[in-house]
Amino acid sequence: MSWWQKLWSKPTHRWMLGIPVGGFLLILVGAFGWAGFDATLHYTNSLTFCTSCHEMSDNMQAEYERSPHYKNAAGVRAICSDCHVPRAFFPKMGAKLAATMNELPKWAMGSLRPPEKFAAARLEMAREVRAKMKATDSRECKNCHSLEAMDREAQDGSAGKKHDRERMLARGETCVDCHTGIGHDLPPGFHD
Repeated sequence: MSWWQKLWSKPTHRWMLGIPVGGFLLILVGAFGWAGFDATLHYTNSLTFCTSCHEMSDNMQAEYERSPHYKNAAGVRAICSDCHVPRAFFPKMGAKLAATMNELPKWAMGSLRPPEKFAAARLEMAREVRAKMKATDSRECKNCHSLEAMDREAQDGSAGKKHDRERMLARGETCVDCHTGIGHDLPPGFHD
């Protein structure tokens, strides 16, 4: 009997499942594992999860609820993950891993509690977030806001001129150069 025939023959020991049954079980376990992984990713991108810790609910939620990303004439709402988590898989996994390694220990050690500690760290956190957004050419902003879809003639004042792609490229500008602080109040000293 060839190795191929042995591979697919009935197992000689009862504890062996054989390749067809074992392969099916492996696929089934993988499917359940992926579904659980996907559900976890979905939950950790929800507003409920983001505001579940005291640091966010006590310090940032009220600011967010005053922002145009929460309530606006169009009725479109952006939540935390829309601005702070990339949509593409590998950048998203990088952001999740970085948050796990950076934010989770801060939360567990209470290094951003009470509100005074959070306020003291806020300027540094705001600068870090802005630098990340600048480095990715405001990738998360552009998930919802497209220069191509903007009616620049309908925009107020000089906004239409400022949203010209060629002008922005020539100046090395991206969304956060003008729209910093759109989702949260800027901490004192941010523009110093």
